[in-house]
Amino acid sequence: MADEVFSGCGPWKVDVVSPENKIRLELLRSAPLNKWIALSEDESSIVAVGETYGEVSERSDLAGEADPVILKTPQEWAPLSV
Repeated sequence: MADEVFSGCGPWKVDVVSPENKIRLELLRSAPLNKWIALSEDESSIVAVGETYGEVSERSDLAGEADPVILKTPQEWAPLSV
């Protein structure tokens, strides 16, 4: 039951986080804030970081990542967002 997170008002509400989601959450927590990032196709690693979408797209191509997941990180994470 180590993968369970207890939340909500009642003591019986349980949210289970899958191993894949845990990896992605840890990656997002480790990513620099207010930057564009590219995750590998399987979302197991950050393959590029940059100031613009185009910069990250080019860097992920140079890293050999054919189909990256590109997203912009926020200026700061909300307390419950990751």
